[in-house]
Amino acid sequence: MTTHLKQILALAEAKNAAIPAFNCYNVESVMGVMQAARQTHAPVIFQMYTRTVDTEFGPFIAAGIHEAIRQLDAPAVMHLDHGAGIPEVLRALRLGATSIMIDASTKPLEENISITRQAVDLCGECGVYVEGELGHVGGAADEKMSDFTDVAEAARFARETGVAAMAVMVGTAHGVYKKAPVLDIQRITDIHRETGLPLVLHGGSGVPDEQVKLAVQAGVRKMNFATDLIYAFMGSIYAKNGEMKAMDVLMKEPIEAVKQYAVQKIQLLGADRIL
Repeated sequence: MTTHLKQILALAEAKNAAIPAFNCYNVESVMGVMQAARQTHAPVIFQMYTRTVDTEFGPFIAAGIHEAIRQLDAPAVMHLDHGAGIPEVLRALRLGATSIMIDASTKPLEENISITRQAVDLCGECGVYVEGELGHVGGAADEKMSDFTDVAEAARFARETGVAAMAVMVGTAHGVYKKAPVLDIQRITDIHRETGLPLVLHGGSGVPDEQVKLAVQAGVRKMNFATDLIYAFMGSIYAKNGEMKAMDVLMKEPIEAVKQYAVQKIQLLGADRIL
């Protein structure tokens, strides 16, 4: 069932839960997420990373996501993750994205606000809502973690951009953590209170379950998962130790692995009790 970002996050806000957003890199990962959503009757977000939108794979994955959403009876969204700029936003809209993220978080605040506002205005003409990012969420391998999102700047960002959701830097990072992160839960609480926006936690893979639950209680309404989904998918293939099978048969196992992983995250975030 197709919906939009604002509506799906409002469902999470009403139940003090969060919607899992899974990055999908091929049709099989789309199918795994779809089967998890069907089993749990939970709303989910299918994400396409900005790089994927720019490749020849984009239209094929987008078509798979649209078909998956069509088959679900729970609300679902096709989301552009970390849109690198307005050209990527336009390409995602042409592929049928029902939700957009513009990521200008590495820019100075004024420029971030300007670029994000441009994306909000553009997408608004299509009835599509936008996620922005304030406080750059970098990689787990980075030598230095960037500064956490400032509460006062977050309030200004929300007011001047008109975003429907805000990704914040509160202690997470993309990739494989060298040690488990410790989230700034009080900062999440303060930003949620001052902005009134559903917050987004990037770098969800590897965050301890108790930290995730506290973040959701504090105001996180969307949480992104990519790295561990890849590990679930690839781990299933590598476990075959080179055993040869017809590809349609071989792919059943990684689809199941992605499904089981997605079910766990759906339940952890409380998305299975939203509807």
